Amino acid sequence: MTKRKIELLAPGGDVDSIKAAILAGANAVYCGLDQFNARNRAVNISFEELQGILHLAHSCNCEVFLTLNIIIIEREIPALISLLNKLVNTSIDGVIVQDLGMLYLLRKYFKSLNIHASTQLTTHNEGQIKFLSKLSANRVNLSRELNIHEIKHLTSAAHENNVLTEVFVHGSNCISFSGLCYISSVLSGNSGNRGRCSQPCRDQYKTTAAGKEYPLNLKDNSAFFDLKELYDAGVDSLKIEGRIKKYDYVYTVVDVWRKQLDTFYSQGKIGTDDSLLHKVFNRGFSNTLLKGEISKSMFIDNPRDHSIKHLSEINSYASADEVEAGQLKLYQEKEDIKALVEVKINQVSAKKAPLQIHLSGECGSPLKVSVKTPDAGFDIFSESNLFNKGTEVLTEAMVLKRFKAFNDTEYFIEELNLEGIKTAVYISFKELTSLKKKILFILNGSKETIAPVTLPAIKNREKEMHKTRLSVLISSEKEVLLAEKTKADIYFQLPNSFKNKCSHFVDFFAKNKSLIPYFPSVIIGEDYTAAVEFLKQLKPKLIVTNNTGIAYEAYRLGINWIAGPQINIVNSYSLLSLKEDFNCSGAFISNELTKNQIQAVKAPDDCELHYSIYHPIVLMTSRQCLFHQVTGCEKNRVDDTCIQQCEKSSSITNLKNNSFLIEKSKGNYNTIYNQNNFLNTDILNDLPSVFSSFMIDLRDVKTESKLLVSKSEVIQLFENLLNGKADSETKVKEVIQYTTSRQYKKGI
Repeated sequence: MTKRKIELLAPGGDVDSIKAAILAGANAVYCGLDQFNARNRAVNISFEELQGILHLAHSCNCEVFLTLNIIIIEREIPALISLLNKLVNTSIDGVIVQDLGMLYLLRKYFKSLNIHASTQLTTHNEGQIKFLSKLSANRVNLSRELNIHEIKHLTSAAHENNVLTEVFVHGSNCISFSGLCYISSVLSGNSGNRGRCSQPCRDQYKTTAAGKEYPLNLKDNSAFFDLKELYDAGVDSLKIEGRIKKYDYVYTVVDVWRKQLDTFYSQGKIGTDDSLLHKVFNRGFSNTLLKGEISKSMFIDNPRDHSIKHLSEINSYASADEVEAGQLKLYQEKEDIKALVEVKINQVSAKKAPLQIHLSGECGSPLKVSVKTPDAGFDIFSESNLFNKGTEVLTEAMVLKRFKAFNDTEYFIEELNLEGIKTAVYISFKELTSLKKKILFILNGSKETIAPVTLPAIKNREKEMHKTRLSVLISSEKEVLLAEKTKADIYFQLPNSFKNKCSHFVDFFAKNKSLIPYFPSVIIGEDYTAAVEFLKQLKPKLIVTNNTGIAYEAYRLGINWIAGPQINIVNSYSLLSLKEDFNCSGAFISNELTKNQIQAVKAPDDCELHYSIYHPIVLMTSRQCLFHQVTGCEKNRVDDTCIQQCEKSSSITNLKNNSFLIEKSKGNYNTIYNQNNFLNTDILNDLPSVFSSFMIDLRDVKTESKLLVSKSEVIQLFENLLNGKADSETKVKEVIQYTTSRQYKKGI
């Protein structure tokens, strides 16, 4: 018999799904309000409904975590603070967060709330665990792309830093690393980092050379038969995806997993029957990420429900009539499941619990307040006696006015009875307020009510008169001569994987001292170890990093660092966090923002702001091999040589004739780029004194955008532009063709 228990964490997109999860045996549910959460397409719940859900869940020994897992723009901060001021006085068990500014605010002003780092933070290396631990996160949802050995290593590192880990074990898989996907944002303005993903990865595309119509569509994740490995890895929570799924789906999946866990706990063995999981919505199942066997078998060329097809495959029907009969039987089973679950959830209430309040007393004696809940009752007495004269006689309206705060809890006043007071009596407002606080203390689980927080205003730093610099990103060692022909800062892009080339890059940067190392957003396992060793050996004066794990190591080693564009900074409090907690030198502001959204962001002193003015637009980064579905590949699975040596490019085109470049370069993961590069010269006139530097990305990414002159000439044109030289903007647009600034115009 096993001793340690793993939490089973279930999704809840609406009240019925949450009730279904609780009844099916979830240890915890995660759900979102109708604001600030990354499942805009779910029904979600109101704050009023949340209070009733908390009461139901806790009565069933089930915890509730609230998803606040989107990036927060500046104008939303007051509404966020208003919500957090209410949340701290609930019994919520944790909040799930993506935005670094929100992490800062929670750590500094709302210390009673448990902080869970969302999967949107793309946590995949040890440094990121330490980074989040320093921001007071007590749980991290690890990246879905990790294998069991990587999960075990990170869980050990997390536990050393008093952090718990959770892992997705069932439900939809994303083709991109979560938090690093911009395809929906670029195509439609519906940012995945804002909970509005329109899932263009599930769309139909023109048939690829490999004969696929849905080349980005993955099978669903299922680690059902890998429970022991996850247990042995020390994982603390098993998370089921599905906040846009209905109650029958949630109940079925949670119930099957609950029975699997209970069998494992009691008998130490794993059940072999997952048939019920195939009878609710699925796209087929794969556990290859967990097994570390990233292969073409994890794709499925159909985004629709696979349950009927699965039934046909396992039964080997001999005729069309048998197929139809089997389908009808499955449809009936689905309806039966739905009806059964509906009966169960209708038998429990997720509404707030009623309070019955009786007041009694007479002149010269204390006021007695008797409070009765569905579970218990208690009496509270005033410290002073009732009087026969005063300012306002004790009436029902007077008491309701003072006790209305009870309706903002998990309870509501169903009955207020003053029949125990026979004559006109008086009591001070101060005494009634004291009674209110005592009752709230008991109703709130013996926790003091926390006063609302008012944020101090962030001061605008004094405008510094400085010349705006140009920075240039390159990735070819052959192009280092560009540094000799310009005064611009030259960033050199390091690959996702250089574990076998650490010494080479140390020597390369040592010989080219003007180059500034530029780290990618994903650095896993041995590659992260190599990157840390690179920092220790080289001790560069400055780096740019898109990975918070590298940011943590730079801070620890006393290396100046700039937060890269893919850290996606969108508010002042994110900048405060990076400066105060990790001593960053500056940060790139997100390219998802408009002029007005950028203008609202205030930088702390000694923190320079940067902006990428020209670059190929990364739509997603994937650990999968995308060429399996696009051009075909002689290898069935990804191995280490694929990452280190493979160099390919191709494209896919959707049915709206939007084409996307797919590129695999040596040492890097598969990346999808927008067909047109981003070019935003308007920002120079819109926000002339905000940024200390503007970056142009001149890496050799073969999108449909074209440079009509050499890179040296492009650099000179941008330098002329920053220096305000006449006609320079026109000339830049003439020599760089087929670009877009849609994100800047649309924002988030």
